[in-house]
Formats: sequence, C-alpha cells, structure tokens
Amino acid sequence: MKLAILDRDGTLNPLGDDYITSADEWSAIPGALEAVARLNHAGWHVVLATNQPGLGRGLLDVAALNAIHAKMHRQVAALGGRIDAVFFCPHADDEGCACREPAPGLLEQICERYGVEPHEVRVVGSCAAHLQAGAALGAQLHLVCTGHSAHLDPGAPLPADLPPGTLLYASLGGFADQLLAAGAAPPPAAGTQPARA
Repeated sequence: MKLAILDRDGTLNPLGDDYITSADEWSAIPGALEAVARLNHAGWHVVLATNQPGLGRGLLDVAALNAIHAKMHRQVAALGGRIDAVFFCPHADDEGCACREPAPGLLEQICERYGVEPHEVRVVGSCAAHLQAGAALGAQLHLVCTGHSAHLDPGAPLPADLPPGTLLYASLGGFADQLLAAGAAPPPAAGTQPARA
C-alpha cells in the first residue's frame, strides 16, 4: 500500500494565531486539497496525524473537531479526492502521552491499522514535531514550507531541529509533483534537495 501521513495544521490549512475551534474557522491552503486528490488518483492513500491539544484544554470538543474534519472531507471529495482517516492526539502539552508528536504513537497506530512497514511510509508536514515522529518511526520524511516552516527556502540547508534526510518542498503540491513525477521511486540520497516547486 502506498501511504502518505500528513499533518493537518500548516500543511492542509493555514496556521492562525489561535486554535481552530469550529468548522467556520477552517479553510484549506490553496492547492493543498488538490494535491491530496492527485495523490489519490495515483494510488496513494492519505491519512492525517495531528496534535489537537485544544481538546485537552477545553477549547473545543470532539463534536466540533468532527465538524471541522467533515468540512475538510467534503471539500477534498468535491475535488475527487479522499482522506482515509484522521488520527489525533487530544492531550494537552503537559500530559506526557505517547501519542502527542514528536512521539511516534499516532504514526505507529496508523501503520498497524493499514498493515504497512514504516520505511515504506511518506510522512509529510510543515513542523518539526511531525517529522521527528516520522523519524522515530523510520519513515521517509518530507517537509512542506508552509505553516511553521513558511520562512524556509526549499533549497536551503536543513534547520537543526529537522531529522537528517528530510526533503524540502515549497508546498504540498510540490511534494505531490515530485512524488508522482518520480513514479514513487526511492527518495534522493540524504543531503540532496528536490527541485523547487
């Protein structure tokens, strides 16, 4: 199975000053949902793994989170795509759980659910914590320069908080372009960067 595990905030939707607590507040980064649909059409399954500490802090409840994700699912479906599932950590930062990224617990659950080997999985996101979780899992790591990493240049050296071997892209669309053009070949050797997209 071809599986990409995406972060949500900063990868599919823009980051704001506050937590997204309602469906009305959620919107997609231009081109992100189209990239998901293109991955799907090429045989890729897309699953989200996301920290949602607003639940643990009482800023939203599961019904509100489900409404946010229902809106996201409707919008990607309208483009002919699909996000297979959303795995989330509901805990606040200080709860010490095994599922809050950078711990790999959510990603391990996804691999177990889908029966895939970690080294075959593409972990894609805009923040160090998501990629650190992917590194702990042993997955292939891809940073999109949106959200937390919007200040990065895809051709620049990796920041110190990113795992070695992480590949950089300007956007989720750029990741999809590179992956589909390569026909899902193994990633370039560590220290090389894909073309800017």
